[in-house]
Amino acid sequence: MEFPHLGKQCAESACQKLDFLPVKCDACEKIFCHEHMSYMGHNCASAYKKDVQVPVCPLCNKPIPVRRGEPPDIAVGAHIDTDCQSDPAKNKRKVFTNKCSMKGCKGKEIVRVVCNECSLNFCLRHRHTADHKCQGRQAATRNLAAQAATARLAAPTQTPAVTSVQGSLSEDEALARAIQLSMMEEKHTNKSTTPEEQLAADAALARAIAESERTARRPITSNTPSNSRSNCAVS
Repeated sequence: MEFPHLGKQCAESACQKLDFLPVKCDACEKIFCHEHMSYMGHNCASAYKKDVQVPVCPLCNKPIPVRRGEPPDIAVGAHIDTDCQSDPAKNKRKVFTNKCSMKGCKGKEIVRVVCNECSLNFCLRHRHTADHKCQGRQAATRNLAAQAATARLAAPTQTPAVTSVQGSLSEDEALARAIQLSMMEEKHTNKSTTPEEQLAADAALARAIAESERTARRPITSNTPSNSRSNCAVS
């Protein structure tokens, strides 16, 4: 004796069995009995939605993550062009070195495709002036200058070389200044000094040593007249 109000019938046309513990397919959302609840059991037409497979790079054999709905060929091609560490992929990236100047485009070509108006390099898709919204040579020059300025600001700053000279200081004053800075450095060994002070001390000491060496190399001249031989003749 059957109880139609209890349980649900299997959605398989050849079964139609009343099952008290039916199972709902998570792909096609139909009700099936325990014999036809699998994808293969009822030949589910929506099983591909749950069949998630990860493509593998044919060069480095690494799995490539793919967004849902994205063709795997596009993801594998992008991986080979950018991230693949195999030798063939690296050689291919060396060939395609002409990067497109269009903002947001990552295309590269084997040969340079230069615009006659702005003199910038573009890929084949953006080679026409209307495709890359050409603004002319002056605008392109300004954009390149702005990019160079941004790169300089982002680069780590280096301490400029000291170009100060002795100036109005005499040799004795420079030597005294160097000795004073050296004594101050010995007193404050535990205290940190600024790079400018250290460079100034080194420069003053170097100037004093160089001046001392030049003084030592000068010929010594005497102010006393040289003794001439006596003109007296002995008779």
